[in-house]
Amino acid sequence: MQISWYKLTSQFQQGATVESTISFNLLVFAMLVLLMALLKGFFMFLMRQTLIVASRHIEYDMKNEIYGHYQELDHAFYSSNSTGDLMNRISEDVGRVRSYVGPAVMYTVNLVVTMILVISAMVQVNAQLTLYTLLPLPILSLVIYKVEHVINRKSERVQSGLSDMSTLVQETFSGIRVVKAYASEKEVVNAFSNQTAKYKNATMELVRTNALFQPSLVLLIGLSTVITIGVGGYMVMLGQITLGNIAEFVIYVGMLTWPVAALGWVVSLMQRAAASQQRINEFLDTKPEIKSLSKDPIEIKGELEFRNVSFKYPNSENWVLENVSFKVAAGRSSAITGTTGSGKSTVALLMMRFMDPTSGEIFIDGKNLKTVNLQSYRSQVGYVPQEVFLFSESIADNIGFGAQSSLLKEPETLQQRVRDVAEIACVAKDVAGFPQGYETMVGERGITLSGGQKQRISIARAMMANPKMMILDDCLSAVDTVTEELILSAFSSQLENKTCVFISHRISTVKSANEILVLHDGKLFERGSHAELLAKKGVYSEMFDKQQLEAFN
Repeated sequence: MQISWYKLTSQFQQGATVESTISFNLLVFAMLVLLMALLKGFFMFLMRQTLIVASRHIEYDMKNEIYGHYQELDHAFYSSNSTGDLMNRISEDVGRVRSYVGPAVMYTVNLVVTMILVISAMVQVNAQLTLYTLLPLPILSLVIYKVEHVINRKSERVQSGLSDMSTLVQETFSGIRVVKAYASEKEVVNAFSNQTAKYKNATMELVRTNALFQPSLVLLIGLSTVITIGVGGYMVMLGQITLGNIAEFVIYVGMLTWPVAALGWVVSLMQRAAASQQRINEFLDTKPEIKSLSKDPIEIKGELEFRNVSFKYPNSENWVLENVSFKVAAGRSSAITGTTGSGKSTVALLMMRFMDPTSGEIFIDGKNLKTVNLQSYRSQVGYVPQEVFLFSESIADNIGFGAQSSLLKEPETLQQRVRDVAEIACVAKDVAGFPQGYETMVGERGITLSGGQKQRISIARAMMANPKMMILDDCLSAVDTVTEELILSAFSSQLENKTCVFISHRISTVKSANEILVLHDGKLFERGSHAELLAKKGVYSEMFDKQQLEAFN
């Protein structure tokens, strides 16, 4: 009995020791698993902080670079590209590039690291079974290679469709008054429906491609599991591995499932990013045709000369201007008039150097306009375009947009100057009638104001910085003759000793100029003072008589 009791005690002690060892090992293993999970989370956090934050900084830099480049491009660029497309490239396309730089790179790094660690562990267990398990991967690479070109092509179609849709929406909202005036809401909705249908079809083609791609990846991953169990079971029967090794390999395949499955998503991101980057590069590679050849600031006096200037628009056979020559003396006023289509507004665009003449030369103070610092020149010119544009800000902000000098950046000085130029432009009384005065929001493109009010605010903006030269392109067409006389009277005192060019088809606007130039069919037909031109009984006299009859009627 003593021997039996001794054996029983010994066996119990051995069992307790084994249990204690197993418990200790399990505790250590659990601690290792917890530690590894914490380390994985920590390094994942660092990776996300590094890549995602970096991608946001890259997105910030790209948007600023593209927007800055947009400011450098000239009038011709904006004439040939839609606003919706410009907006789409700086928003959607940049966002897709950011997704590649951030999430795509992050998941790619995760895939590479995971595959290296997991495959290394699998090889240590059994290299032959590892080879069989990973056999579907070359097929996976081939599938990705074949599909990537299809995804890229369809991604370009999606982005192009989105640009077209954005353009249509932007144009519709900008012209909503015209849409409603012609009761064309249904037509506009149908046009938008057709555009969204094209976008939907392009998107669905891309979705169908991805829908076939993703299950193919999962199928190949599942095939790896089947091969592991089949080949592994055969090796167990041969005694080469254990059942535990098969379970281990199944776990390893599971660890590879998400990274490899994410590979398809990453490839899709990469292809869409490549398509977007290509679209972005198209604009970044575009060079402005109008360049400032000098960086030296200039101080202009205002002598302006056209010497044998001819101009025609690209892709057009008709000359807008032909051999036009004239000189505007510094501190003097000149006017350009003529019938519709005679080339008056084109002269204004050439004076501002929004375009260069097809032939001939333009001089400012005896210097070829192409050779002077363009930004310095324009900062000293007050330009009022024929088509008035107001920002979706307050009246004060729209007038103050013309402030160039640092003196006018002081709040009190700026506010006083805004009120002064508003008085000169005869818009102060209108502003006083608004509940919020100069802080009244004008709405998009000044939709809450009348045409005359918008023109007068535009005139005030041009005078804000006290320019050396004023170019007014038919800027009084929407005001009545009484207001026109008041504005012109204010101009005569404010623009004394400043070069001023009035461009208008209305004789009442140009008759007080020192010299009047009459354009007809793109040619300089007549020139002289108001009285001299009336005495010639030519084009100018005929225009005057017609407008007098219209005024009496």
